[in-house]
Amino acid sequence: MMNHLTSAVVENPAMMNRRKALTLALAALAGAGGCRRRESEKPESEKPEPGLLPEPAAPLEPLEGARLAPLKVDPSLVIRSVVGLRPFRPSGFVLRREDLDGKILVHNYGHGGGGISLSWGCARLALQLAEPVAGVDCAVIGGGVIGLTTARLLQLQGARVKLYTRELPPQTTSNIAGGHWWPVSVFHHSRLTGEFGEQFVEAAEFAFRYFQRLVGARWGVRWVTSYYLSDQPPGSGWMEGPGGVLHPQQIGFRDFGPGEHVFPREHARKFHTLLIEPSIFLDTLLRDVQLAGGRVEVREFTTPQEVLELPEATIFNCTGLGARKLFGDEELIPVRGQLEILLPQPGIDYNIVSGGNYMFPRSDGVVLGGTFERGNWDLEPDPATRDRILRSNRELFEALAANLRGTPSPA
Repeated sequence: MMNHLTSAVVENPAMMNRRKALTLALAALAGAGGCRRRESEKPESEKPEPGLLPEPAAPLEPLEGARLAPLKVDPSLVIRSVVGLRPFRPSGFVLRREDLDGKILVHNYGHGGGGISLSWGCARLALQLAEPVAGVDCAVIGGGVIGLTTARLLQLQGARVKLYTRELPPQTTSNIAGGHWWPVSVFHHSRLTGEFGEQFVEAAEFAFRYFQRLVGARWGVRWVTSYYLSDQPPGSGWMEGPGGVLHPQQIGFRDFGPGEHVFPREHARKFHTLLIEPSIFLDTLLRDVQLAGGRVEVREFTTPQEVLELPEATIFNCTGLGARKLFGDEELIPVRGQLEILLPQPGIDYNIVSGGNYMFPRSDGVVLGGTFERGNWDLEPDPATRDRILRSNRELFEALAANLRGTPSPA
């Protein structure tokens, strides 16, 4: 049995100080309806010239996040705890072609925490390594998101596809993913090369565009607002923020400082991105592969020779973490992630990432995370980790709820 959290939550002093500061700021704003001046509004010290009528006052904006509904986090609302192993390589994913024994073998694996985000883009790059594929009998090994997207793009290019896999949805690692479109934990920045960086950006850009074509209930893809919270001013990195290679994918990007938002951290970064529901997306993807004539054989491979003995002339290795043993890739390691899934809650329609905590609202449950444990192969949920995830997320959302109670309702 997993231990339940006690109902009392003791706030840390830093959070209490932030709340006190925010309460004072909100009290000062109460006369203005809990609003902040638009960025274009002139300071009060700028007086109109004598004889001229003053310009109309700029309308006031509510504090960012004032309209959000806070999530309720309680152990009684947990519907399941799940663990997945991310297939992580410090130098990044593998996209490589080998010509062996008259066969074309294309490797497409090791995407870390960005498998869903990069899936369509890496599938496209893998196809380019094997072109032409029209009319070709192709084997795809692996039934997770990388294998299924590769199989589907092959079909759309006219290939005949057979999928070989040990497991199918909903039993794959991809089904455990949070589904937030933002390809993180894919590589270690100290190992980043120019060649890999170009490949990464090309895959991410294509996947981001492709997922937009799938927005809707059938695929379980929708737009959602994301907030990244921090106590230090958020900067720009190689990937994110102004100047970052994926900054164009941070739609509606804006940073908010102290006094401009309701969150229980000093700073908030906002942008819109996509949320993919793995249970819906993977089921639809598998159905489309099969409806297009794709055949499926459930089997496991133990040696590269078994792979090369397949009747198909072109083979795509999309085995994820399985490639470590099957093809001897010792750089490939598991990164354990544990998630706590809460009962769905109406009105929760935004993402929050704050330090090591995150929340993604899906129709099958509200996802709370998370962990990033390198080298840990354990697939059993850990009760202590469960308690920590629930406790830290509950503190965050109870602080947000308290701030919202002190904020006058926006017009």
